Amino acid sequence: MCGIVGIVGKSTVAQSLYDGLTVLQHRGQDAAGIMTVDEGSLNLRKANGLVRDVFHTRHMKRLTGNMGIGHCRYPTAGSSSSAEAQPFYVNSPYGIAFAHNGNLTNAAEVRDELFKKARRHINTTSDSEVLLNVFAHELYQKEELTLTPEDMFDVVSKVHKQIRGAYAVVATIIGQGLVAFRDPNGIRPLALGKRVTPFGDEYMVASESVALDAVGFQFIRDVAPGEAVFVTEQGELHTQQCFESPSHSPCIFEFVYFARPDSFIDGVSVYASRVNMGRKLGEKIKKEWSDLDIDVVIPIPETSMDVALQIANTLELPYRQGFVKNRYIGRTFIMPGQTMRKKSVRRKLNAIPSEFKGKSVLLVDDSIVRGTTSEQIIEMARESGAKKVYFASAAPEIRFPNVYGIDMPSANELIAYGREIDQISDLIQADGLIFQDLGDLIESVKEENTAIPCFETSVFDGDYVTADIDQAYLENIDIARCEQARKAPVLQTELTNLDVHNFDSE
Repeated sequence: MCGIVGIVGKSTVAQSLYDGLTVLQHRGQDAAGIMTVDEGSLNLRKANGLVRDVFHTRHMKRLTGNMGIGHCRYPTAGSSSSAEAQPFYVNSPYGIAFAHNGNLTNAAEVRDELFKKARRHINTTSDSEVLLNVFAHELYQKEELTLTPEDMFDVVSKVHKQIRGAYAVVATIIGQGLVAFRDPNGIRPLALGKRVTPFGDEYMVASESVALDAVGFQFIRDVAPGEAVFVTEQGELHTQQCFESPSHSPCIFEFVYFARPDSFIDGVSVYASRVNMGRKLGEKIKKEWSDLDIDVVIPIPETSMDVALQIANTLELPYRQGFVKNRYIGRTFIMPGQTMRKKSVRRKLNAIPSEFKGKSVLLVDDSIVRGTTSEQIIEMARESGAKKVYFASAAPEIRFPNVYGIDMPSANELIAYGREIDQISDLIQADGLIFQDLGDLIESVKEENTAIPCFETSVFDGDYVTADIDQAYLENIDIARCEQARKAPVLQTELTNLDVHNFDSE
């Protein structure tokens, strides 16, 4: 999962790109980058680290130009090599800067085909570079020096036919403009916004609507599944559907965990959907746990706070903040590597003993993935004097790998894989454990937009919307992940700050 932004403006866009990435920091904390276009040249700054640490005043001054894109990276396979920081760049045709959120499911075969038919070398293990080169190769087939919107939409249509998986893309093309497009299933989100200035209209695309709000752009709408947006360098907006039969299956985990509560995705208020999750889970707890002596409801900050408050209201129980979060520690779920996650839990949270001592507490979290965080938090509650510790998850049991850009590609890492709820409860040492039902989760989100026909829910039910995932595919991912973990110490010693071309070195 990553965050992407792109702007075509009437003045320098670097600050707006920076501000947009800062708001999208929750989508990726491993690396960040901005590439701008200025009078036929590309200017790049990208490096490992948080947005605030990657960009200093000297970098921002060199990111000149009225058009650009930005990216904050979350490594879905645990690699944090800065060689895979985005945006990526190819010089032919035209000069293309490219950023991608999601994950391709046929990257390996496309990589091989690219070399055979186009002699294109992929320099990293990133599927984003594969996607960039497919796009660049199709663009190369156009012989015109100046592309029409129809040319651009034809290129995106041909990309759609070759690529499978989840992808939201933004790219700038020197001399042409900015193009953005979304996969035909609409798995990953993409929003379009507009800002009116005395010098003309400016356009922006971003992973979440909240990034548009942060820099003063008015949300227009979500980019539709399979649709492409093309904004010329002069600021003319063109859009077109580029896939014959798109579906609409947004990733439901965006609403459970990834997206900010103040975002709207596909017409759904993330905040409202989480309130709905809390209400439905509260009703289930009331029905199935009516005999339990719960004294207080305590959220595990921060994603679950809205859910927990609604659970408390439904159960007519006190709601308390029992944990203080260190806001300078990143989201533990998206940290690369299990060791890093384990070390970060106690650095991230500190219990308030008075809220636990002598009480039977109901802890609420958004989900349970590996169980690492849940087990340690329950231990913290007991150390603080809790008499009993019950645990509620706003999401159902995560039993299957994710192949669309969330870092849960191995079933063996999932605590619910092959286990019943009682077994999971024993492993995390809870006195009781309850999960949201999948039907209730879907209904919680769909209540906010009944026009969405279905959701991508593969981590819960094993139903992959791209219909190209089998057991052999998942086993290959497992093997690749183990190999990558073995090489991880080497990768960590690679370049820590990558700047190329016009692209400043420090």
